[in-house]
Amino acid sequence: MAREPYLGPLSDEQLASLGSMEGWSEPVVEAAGRPAEKARPSPWPGYLLASAVAAVAFALHSLPFGLLRMTSGAILAIILGLAVRNLFSIPPAMVDAAKTMVKRLIPITIVLTGAGLNLGAIATVGLPAIGVTVLSMGVAMGAAYFAGRALGLWRRTSVLIGAGTAICGNSAIVAVAPLIEAEDDDVLLSMTTINLLGLALMFASPLAGRLLGLSDQAFGVWAGSTIHAVPQVVAAGFTYSDKAGALATLVKLVRVALLAPLVFVLAAVYARRHTTRMRVHYTRLIPSFIWGFIAMALLNTAGLLPVLEFRYAEPLRVPLSQALSQAGNWILTLAMAAMGLEVDLRFLSQVGRTALIVGVLTSGAMMAASLLLIRAVLY
Repeated sequence: MAREPYLGPLSDEQLASLGSMEGWSEPVVEAAGRPAEKARPSPWPGYLLASAVAAVAFALHSLPFGLLRMTSGAILAIILGLAVRNLFSIPPAMVDAAKTMVKRLIPITIVLTGAGLNLGAIATVGLPAIGVTVLSMGVAMGAAYFAGRALGLWRRTSVLIGAGTAICGNSAIVAVAPLIEAEDDDVLLSMTTINLLGLALMFASPLAGRLLGLSDQAFGVWAGSTIHAVPQVVAAGFTYSDKAGALATLVKLVRVALLAPLVFVLAAVYARRHTTRMRVHYTRLIPSFIWGFIAMALLNTAGLLPVLEFRYAEPLRVPLSQALSQAGNWILTLAMAAMGLEVDLRFLSQVGRTALIVGVLTSGAMMAASLLLIRAVLY
């Protein structure tokens, strides 16, 4: 079938811009002999700009106004970052610095989030929540395939949209694309679709959860099992509540881990057939910060995180788990400010219409299936 027009070849800069939204940068699959990156200008102006955006977001969140007070600092930060990035001319070096901040800060945020998670509190969720996640992923893959086939979307683009929706957004696309020999336009259309919908769900899902009357646990499972990227899940979850955010993060990381068996099988098959063209990093299939998150959660669950005591006029006792969780919220706000600064909405808005429709149908099917399963199995 004829291919619809696309934006042109996917440059390294565009690929890095989209991929950095996932929160980690090490590729699972990469072409052999890739040249080393060129030296870049100082990142500090970009760091300072993101810090200033985050500070303004914190200040607005602290104002005694209803809407601003109810909106988390992280959401305000990404809105402000998007405004600055798309209303003003930002030097490329500052955009690159923002990408670097997202890559480095999101893993730290995830690890610190574990300090506020008591695994015993979600023991009643456990396997049913994993079942909801796996079944929802299957619905997403199937919906993308059949919707793409019905609407005439390229098969490989449909597969990538399904993988990005079902598992973990850009990371799944980047991992799966070379294994199915996807072309640049397949990757570009699927990534732009996933990022547009992921941003929309990050903002809309907390409001939808309130309207549906979801409990903290129900929303945590729903957000974690449906929203595309890790930072988006964290932001949406903690906007709803701390309890929902911790559970959403855990469920999302289960989805991330499920990328490993899918990519491992595809990578093994592809590597055997193209041993001279592709190098597979099996040790990178599961991001290292997942283990840090689990370790921190286990320490908190076991009561091994101490209470800090500061002696002033009156002793001040601060649980280390609470301090680490708050630090994670601050770092998340800074990361969201940086993410806003790197997203070019004009670029994302040029996604192909058919790909966007397939993405909407896929995300809608996944969210509906997850919600029905949560109602039927969990709450």
